[in-house]
Amino acid sequence: MNNIDTQNFRERIRRSFDRQGAMKTIGAELTRVEQAMVEIELPFDPKLTQQHGLLHAGVISAALDAAGTYAAYTTVEPDVSLLTIEFKVNLMSPGRGDRFLFRGEITKPGSTIIVADGRAYAISDGPAKLIASMTGTMMVIRGREDIVE
Repeated sequence: MNNIDTQNFRERIRRSFDRQGAMKTIGAELTRVEQAMVEIELPFDPKLTQQHGLLHAGVISAALDAAGTYAAYTTVEPDVSLLTIEFKVNLMSPGRGDRFLFRGEITKPGSTIIVADGRAYAISDGPAKLIASMTGTMMVIRGREDIVE
């Protein structure tokens, strides 16, 4: 894994996350930033459910994608950007809980392509329940003024 300045990547990722309109819209919060791992949490909100009152698969997918991409940002130089180019989500259990935790971890770092895996958990009374997993691929973008961190 690259030796990235750990003092700077946390602040850079927090600033970038704060600019994410989608994460603000769903009420997501960046709660943990470590080398090659990021966690995002989200309280249950009925506005984010599908017709059965469960957290919508699109919300789960968006939060997992953000967690994986920000985990990837911990492994790259500060002057590059990332774009998701592919992901696959497995929905394993209904999105029912008081809160949700989305953890992204780097599976394969790289200078052009990065692969991350994510897990989504529903949290209520008792142990956290795994509700979804994701594998995503991010492309490293260099030298594009229209796409910046």
